[in-house]
Amino acid sequence: MTKAFDAIIIGAGQAGPALAGRLTGSGKKVMLVERKLFGGTCVNTGCMPTKALVASAYAAHLARRGTDFGVTIESPIRIDMKRIWQRADTISSNARNNVENWLKGMEGCTVVQGHAKFAGPHEIDVDGEIYTAPQIFINTGGRANIPDMPGLAEIDYLTNTGILQLDTLPEHLVVIGGSYIGLEFAQMYRRFGAKVTLVEKGPRLVFREDEDVSDAIKEILEAEGIECRLNAKCISFKRHVQGTEVSVDCNSGAPPIIGSHILLAIGRTPNTGDLGLENAGVQVDERGYIKVNDDLSTTVEGIWALGDCNGHGAFTHTAYNDFEIVAANLLDGQDRKVSERILGYALYIDPPLGRVGLSESQARKNGRKLLVSKRPMTRVGRAVEKDETKGFMKIVVDAETQRILGAAILGTGGDEAIHGILDMMNADADYKKLQWAVPIHPTVSELIPTLLGDLKSAN
Repeated sequence: MTKAFDAIIIGAGQAGPALAGRLTGSGKKVMLVERKLFGGTCVNTGCMPTKALVASAYAAHLARRGTDFGVTIESPIRIDMKRIWQRADTISSNARNNVENWLKGMEGCTVVQGHAKFAGPHEIDVDGEIYTAPQIFINTGGRANIPDMPGLAEIDYLTNTGILQLDTLPEHLVVIGGSYIGLEFAQMYRRFGAKVTLVEKGPRLVFREDEDVSDAIKEILEAEGIECRLNAKCISFKRHVQGTEVSVDCNSGAPPIIGSHILLAIGRTPNTGDLGLENAGVQVDERGYIKVNDDLSTTVEGIWALGDCNGHGAFTHTAYNDFEIVAANLLDGQDRKVSERILGYALYIDPPLGRVGLSESQARKNGRKLLVSKRPMTRVGRAVEKDETKGFMKIVVDAETQRILGAAILGTGGDEAIHGILDMMNADADYKKLQWAVPIHPTVSELIPTLLGDLKSAN
């Protein structure tokens, strides 16, 4: 027998539960379907467990540096990987249980656990049961991309999900992929004591960032003993008595890498292939991301896609903002658009990279007249006091409109300090408003007005 609802939400990631709360609060009868773990990527295999591991790695790093601060700690320090794993797992499971309990206790919300597939434009099949609703919201997230690479099928490897189950220390971790996920795991496992090699097929790490940012990140990682193998045009794998042999170049004959563990960190792919989208007429692009309009509606009326599955921002905060946009438009009579979003994000190596808006290289492609300023973190009193002076700040301004186009803060506290700039960009304010602010001393943010006061033409 078909069961009818006012709305069906597929997936309990960042957008789904919050949307269920707003919809039920407006009096709608809602069904939410989750086939595996409540909370989505962030809670289970992303932000929460990985940042818990980053925190443990930072503690280990500080312990080794104790004498720099006049604190004597027995050397060498001991790493308890089981305790580290348990701490991260507890943080993740607590958050997951909170989401699940919230949904199951939500008045007006029916939670169904199973695999949802479209049977028609407004019909959902969950393990043989049919449910209908005039409004359907897809929030199915994404997973690690597994490319077709020579020998990969013959070896054991880890993704960002599998590596979170490790409670022992790899002897030699080989990370394939020099972007955000790969860099975070590379540094944390190096700080836990593993030998780490980073393999990146491109000419530099985090290629979407400016070259000076990439170069500085590489220096930071190499200073901690991480080997970076760039321009790895041909990457292949085969079994070895010590684990896996990784070949990284078919032209120059560079020596292969022998790793005990292999981590694949080569991007993400959306969880859309088994949703039966073709039965509803919902279109996807060549990479499998659901095509959406500026209001996150799909090609079928009454169906929306939120979060990582729509290709408009693979972050927890962008997924939550998708919920905010949809809820504002449907329930509050507003006209919010994805195109109005100013994107900020962070890379959680140590020191972290906080980013917002356009990079300098991106801004140059737009043909604008630019003002640019850059200062090293050695000029930041807070960084000097903490003895964490690696990195720099950079800001890019439109010379004609005097609006901030983007900024990068690679340095201690950069993931927090960047919000002062993000807020001014959202307010669409003249950069001089921020230049004449009076920030607190001693903080990382206090250098931002000084940075703006030193803008120079970059054309």
